[in-house]
Amino acid sequence: MILITGGAGYIGGHCALEFLNQGEKIVIFDNLENGHIETVNALKKIGDVEFVKGDLRNQEDINNLFDNFKIDGVIHFAGYIQVEESVKNPSKYYRNNIIGTLNLLDAMADHNVSKIVFSSTCAIYGEPKYVPIDEKHSKNPLNPYGKTKLIIEEILNDYETAFGIKSIKLRYFNVAGADNQIRIGEWHEPETHLIPNILKSVFEEGKTFKIYGTDYNTYDGTCIRDYVNVEDLARAHVLALKYLNENNKSDFFNIGTSKGSSVKEVFETAKEVTCRDINVEMAEPRAGDAEILIANSEKAKRLLDWEAVKTLKDSIETAYLWEKSRHS
Repeated sequence: MILITGGAGYIGGHCALEFLNQGEKIVIFDNLENGHIETVNALKKIGDVEFVKGDLRNQEDINNLFDNFKIDGVIHFAGYIQVEESVKNPSKYYRNNIIGTLNLLDAMADHNVSKIVFSSTCAIYGEPKYVPIDEKHSKNPLNPYGKTKLIIEEILNDYETAFGIKSIKLRYFNVAGADNQIRIGEWHEPETHLIPNILKSVFEEGKTFKIYGTDYNTYDGTCIRDYVNVEDLARAHVLALKYLNENNKSDFFNIGTSKGSSVKEVFETAKEVTCRDINVEMAEPRAGDAEILIANSEKAKRLLDWEAVKTLKDSIETAYLWEKSRHS
């Protein structure tokens, strides 16, 4: 059985769906603070899913779960993810993300569970010194959120030394899209990500978006980001656990498309998909916004046999259909 912490959330839910598609039995552990029981219920209609409501900050909760289920591997998503909030409230992020992970790893060690795939982030690299960014890039996270992810990567290395727990760290770039059958999708309150906010605006009259900076040294003057489809990303987790099971070797991988899309392209693609005008105004660049963030994912292709197959338009189409279903 596969344990998915944070499996009622956006990426965790899609990862759970992909494991179910592979015929796996899963148990979702989530406190539902940011996840949704509706996601769990949708997954239960698809495959063999157990759900345990609990909090990683409570050692008893996670120990009870390992006592009650025979866990073969762990996929760890549970954690806070908002960059801006982490700057304003670093204590919340350090206490939740790090202590929760320590409790999880202690439970794994106590119950002889030795394989974990960790949801990391490209935010550990900080301001890029070159693009595309490969795994050898220096690590200098610019905010507490990114710092917690880097600290956890180091903790995983220490737990391998002490307890033999093998780990794969997947460093995501920007994630977008929804299940192609529109059974689950992205659903944050509040929503801070660009693409779902654009699509939500289709159902909210009068909203105007700002494009921050139009004179960057890029092909259309706006920032460029690497948008990886959530279903492609979910597939990477299945392949990562397979790699651990076959090779019993820890490693780390960038997960992105190795291609960039500008902010203007995102808006234009959203207009094309929705057949709606989206109100946009130009604004001054924001401090700290990197000009270009693109992944070098060659290592994942070489060792995991993974590469992105879906396009930005694919992601926006499924995300729009998901948003439409929520307003129907």
